[in-house]
Amino acid sequence: MEPFRTLTDRAAPLMLANVDTDVIIRIERLTAPDQSVLGRYAFEALRYRPDGSEDPDFILNQPAYRGASILLAGSNFGCGSSREGAVTALMGMGLRCVIAPSFGDIFFGNCFQNGMLAIRLSEDEISALVRQAIAGAPFTVDLDAQCVVAGDARIRFEIDPQRRESLLTGLDDLGLTLTHLDKIRAWQTSDRQARPWVWEPVTITPGDGV
Repeated sequence: MEPFRTLTDRAAPLMLANVDTDVIIRIERLTAPDQSVLGRYAFEALRYRPDGSEDPDFILNQPAYRGASILLAGSNFGCGSSREGAVTALMGMGLRCVIAPSFGDIFFGNCFQNGMLAIRLSEDEISALVRQAIAGAPFTVDLDAQCVVAGDARIRFEIDPQRRESLLTGLDDLGLTLTHLDKIRAWQTSDRQARPWVWEPVTITPGDGV
């Protein structure tokens, strides 16, 4: 996945609480054989009118925020079902960072597995950022320094060290594990000597009741 270090761009304030994963991407859209098209369906019910035309009232359709890669959101963002495609859809429309008071737990974890930075801040801190976004201030999200800067607002955020490392390096859990391959192989060699019976191949023949 693409590493995340510093992002400077506009931020769009979508201050709705309890935006669930079905609002982010409808379940039937996930059957698309090419997952790269999911971005066009992100926020479909909010983004488009029944006739398929864009709704100009939707924040990400407005000229000031169209194409923004930072989203300010309301509490419990990404609640609902555990569809990883919700993160894929958001990234498909160009978002790389979502800032909210709270997130659905599974959505929050899926963000880091796919290169999206999810940041938890207090409601007061987000209100300060919303004011800057409305004023048109550029935002800088610095993962190295763990801070968000917008206008005269400079706000530090906390992040799990392993998730931070994953984003900085562009490695998911498996990729991070493989960086310790030498240690893994050394343990395997040692364990083969200490417990050889564990490593013996098992042959299963028909009729063994398996």
